[in-house]
Formats: sequence, C-alpha cells, structure tokens
Amino acid sequence: MAKKCIKYGDAIDELNNILAGLESERIDVDEVSLKVKKAVELIKICRDKIGKTELEVKRIVEEFDKSS
Repeated sequence: MAKKCIKYGDAIDELNNILAGLESERIDVDEVSLKVKKAVELIKICRDKIGKTELEVKRIVEEFDKSS
C-alpha cells in the first residue's frame, strides 16, 4: 500500500480515533482487521516522519556547530 502524504498530527489523530473505537467496542468485528491494517500503515508513516525529522535536526545542529 502506497504511503499517502498525510501530516503527522493528522495521522496521530486518526490513530487515536481507531484506538478509541477498538477500546469502546463501537467497531464492527468485521472491520477490526481493516482498522488494524490502517493503524499499522499510519504508525509506519509516523515513524518515517520522525526519522526524517531527526536526521534533519541533526544536520541543522551540525551545520550550526561548524559555523560557530
């Protein structure tokens, strides 16, 4: 499944909604696996964004240190 261009905050909100639905048992049992698959996709997107941000911050700090 291709990763969609989704903002980190939106992905977290959607994950929270999925989790709330699973915890409250408001979700139909036939949809559980679909929701879990969607949650895994969102977690991967979030991890990717965190990793990229971490690398970018390290690069910025290194550049700052070199210029100081």
